[in-house]
Amino acid sequence: MSFLRRRKAPANPSPNEEKEKDKKKVIKEKKIIKGENIIIKRWSCVDSCCWFVGLICSIWWFLLFLYNAMPASFPQYVTEAITGPLPDPPGVKLRKEGLTVKHPVVFVPGIVTGGLELWEGRQCADGLFRKRLWGGTFGELYKRPLCWVEHMSLDNETGLDHPGIRVRPVSGLVAADYFAPGYFVWAVLIANLARIGYEEKNMYMAAYDWRISFQNTEVRDQTLSRMKSNIELMVATNGGNKVVVIPHSMGVLYFLHFMKWVEAPAPMGGGGGSDWCAKHIKAVMNIGGPFLGVPKSVAGLFSIEARDIAVARTFAPGFWDKDVFGLKTLQHLMRMTRTWDSTMSMIPKGGDTIWGGLDWSADVSYNCSVKKNKNNDTYGAFQNGKENLGFMKNINYGRLISFGKDIADLHSSKLERLDFRGALKGRNLANTSNCDVWTEYHDMGVDGIKAVTDYKAYTADSILDLLHFVAPKMMKRGDAHFSYGIADNLDDQKYKHYKYWSNPLETRLPNAPDMEIYSMYGVGIPTERAYVYKLTPQSECHIPFQIDTSADGGNEYTCLRDGVYSSDGDETVPVLSAGFMCAKGWRGRTRFNPSGIQTFIREYDHAPPANLLEGRGTQSGAHVDILGNFALLEDIIRVAAGASGKDLGGDRVHSDIFKWSEKINLKL
Repeated sequence: MSFLRRRKAPANPSPNEEKEKDKKKVIKEKKIIKGENIIIKRWSCVDSCCWFVGLICSIWWFLLFLYNAMPASFPQYVTEAITGPLPDPPGVKLRKEGLTVKHPVVFVPGIVTGGLELWEGRQCADGLFRKRLWGGTFGELYKRPLCWVEHMSLDNETGLDHPGIRVRPVSGLVAADYFAPGYFVWAVLIANLARIGYEEKNMYMAAYDWRISFQNTEVRDQTLSRMKSNIELMVATNGGNKVVVIPHSMGVLYFLHFMKWVEAPAPMGGGGGSDWCAKHIKAVMNIGGPFLGVPKSVAGLFSIEARDIAVARTFAPGFWDKDVFGLKTLQHLMRMTRTWDSTMSMIPKGGDTIWGGLDWSADVSYNCSVKKNKNNDTYGAFQNGKENLGFMKNINYGRLISFGKDIADLHSSKLERLDFRGALKGRNLANTSNCDVWTEYHDMGVDGIKAVTDYKAYTADSILDLLHFVAPKMMKRGDAHFSYGIADNLDDQKYKHYKYWSNPLETRLPNAPDMEIYSMYGVGIPTERAYVYKLTPQSECHIPFQIDTSADGGNEYTCLRDGVYSSDGDETVPVLSAGFMCAKGWRGRTRFNPSGIQTFIREYDHAPPANLLEGRGTQSGAHVDILGNFALLEDIIRVAAGASGKDLGGDRVHSDIFKWSEKINLKL
């Protein structure tokens, strides 16, 4: 047929053409194989990590399913079969005593414990409107990590939102009742208050965006104004009974700021007048308050580390220091958290006067070797305090950062240091043009890095200069919102500025003589106090400083472990920071407390849970777990029901806070 045409037979290729064709074919196949190997290698890494994350999540959800599926009484039944009858929860116990609702209660959450949700975002965040980016399941973190980092970060110049992004705090009690499924924050306290009759009309969660500076929460969200209005409403609708305010962690500093803001005239303040606090607040019951800052914040800002991360990167350096899902994990975390101005509120305050110098510190008598059993029974190799001090004679807690264990141990008279202030920066460590994430360390260069290490040891005074040197953009924002010194003259007009309001050493308490202030915190847990650092190998996009986890005291009775010196505290806040103001700075009539507001210290000696069924324990002194401590809950409920600090028995102290406070030479 005409439409069927025979294909013309190809001409026979020459031998040279065949060789050239075969050569191209081999090269093409090699490229394909190489590309497939790269893809397979990358995906096998991603698949392994996804599989591991998925496994952990699956196990977590399965356990939660089992827990929720079993009868409510089953865990208690098993626990009581092992340990004997459990005590009544504080709310049940106090209801039997006849306690009922009296004072409205305000909760002020701390950093990272409050939920944040998306109200406006970039294209990568489609479908996440009003979904939690922080808190809850954190599902978006491992689904789209770079998008999550972009939306959780703030503008490096303003400390506020990037254009086109709005992340806002969740409102209501659900904002911080649980941090994640099964991990309570305020939920246990809320439930126990409900046992004596409390409900949402007389409980208020003062949620705020914990990333931004305290004053900017008012500028952007009017959060301080909302807190003022809600407190006034609660007092008016509860028979004129004043509120009991319960701040936790950084929320303690936030509420200090609020008490100055609410009395200050507009537009900088809330215009409530000098007697607003006296009219509206019965008591401020501060839990785990970092009144004078925390050394942990220094490590976080300097190298995005704390003891747990430093140890983790020792065992799994590839996860933290190399590409995972295309991320340089720590670099992205550093870039993100350095945009959170609130972190700078917890830089140590009071300088060397409070935290110690090169050769001394007030809080040097803590015995890190004592271990605890259930019910606070202690045991250790030495019961004699002088023998214990023998192991601590070379500890220099005042050196918050030392480059090398030998430097940490050396007397100041033998230290040879070169001043880093004013040192020239330059000569890039490596080619940073290919970095997918920029940090301020990329601008320092070899000379800047060397200048930091040549200074060798940093106290609280020089730490501020160090942070200004390594992170000038961050500290420029911080200087506009926070202060870290000790006031010479509180009548100076400069102290009317909001940057001083969260520093208890540069501001006065309200004129409210009938108000009470409590400092409630855990003790008996080794808490990060100072660090041994080392210089990391040069590489592209790297963080040049790292906690030296090889630095160790050499025996089990030392306070140096994994490059971290520990003192007494709640695992996050040292006793010195949590207790000093109520032990000395505000005790009686002082220049910081001119109206003589009564102060009380309530310490809770840590005891671990007896078994896994007890969860996080009912006698925990840990920074967050203390919110489930039965003794603390009972103290709070009694005060909310009308008791005073004297009714509770006044101070309850297990640490040496009063002895340490007397060593600090502060003009009162």
